Amino acid sequence: MHTRIDELIPTRQSLLSRLKDWDDQESWREFFELYWRLIHGLAVKCGLTEAEAQDVVQETMISVAKQMPGFKYDPAVGKFKGWLLQITRRSIADQFRKREKAAFARSSSDSTGESAQNDCGGLMTADHTRTDTVERVPDPADQALEKLWDEEWRSNLLLAALERVKRRVSPKQFQMFDLYVTQQWPMDLVTSTLGVNAAQVYMAKMRVSRLMRKELKAVEARGL
Repeated sequence: MHTRIDELIPTRQSLLSRLKDWDDQESWREFFELYWRLIHGLAVKCGLTEAEAQDVVQETMISVAKQMPGFKYDPAVGKFKGWLLQITRRSIADQFRKREKAAFARSSSDSTGESAQNDCGGLMTADHTRTDTVERVPDPADQALEKLWDEEWRSNLLLAALERVKRRVSPKQFQMFDLYVTQQWPMDLVTSTLGVNAAQVYMAKMRVSRLMRKELKAVEARGL
C-alpha cells in the first residue's frame, strides 16, 4: 500500500514542543537540518535566485520561531505540513514583492514597474494578514504550488533517511552505493574507479537499500 507523503516527512511533535524554548539550540539545529532543504527547494522551483531562496529559508525560520511560543499542534484540525507551507509561501511572496519593488525603483520610464515573475500561480496574491496557526490555515488552493511542495516534501524525506543510513555504513560502502545506484555509473566504471569487484558493489547495494527501507519504515512508525 502506498504511503502518503505527509505521513512520512519528519514532523516530531516532541521536537515541535521543544521549539517553544528559544534557548534550546540543539532542537532548533535539528529542526533547521530537517526542513531547510524543503523550504529552499520550493523557493528555487518557484523561480527565486539562490540568494533569494536563502532569504526565504531565513525568514521562514524566523516566522516559525516567533509563532512557536503560542503554537499548538493538533493533527485533528490541521497538518504541520500545510502550516509550514503557508509560512514558506508568504516568505516566497515577500521576495517577489521585493524584486518587483527593486525593478520599479530602477525603472525611470515605466511608471508601472516590472512585474516579478514566478512559477507558483497565485503566489503574489496570498493573504499576509492572517494569523499563522494550524487551526486557521486551510489546505492551499493552488494545485501547482501543492504539487511542488509535495515533490520537495518527498525529496526531503529521502535525503533525511539517506543521511541517517550514511552514518551506519562505511564510507566505501556508501560510495559504491552512491555511484552505482544514485548516479547510475556502469558497473565496470565503479569497480575500476574504486578498486573493488562487482560482488562488493552488489553487497553494498543490498545493504544500503535494506537500511533505507528500514529507515523509511521507522520514520513512518515514529511519525518523524
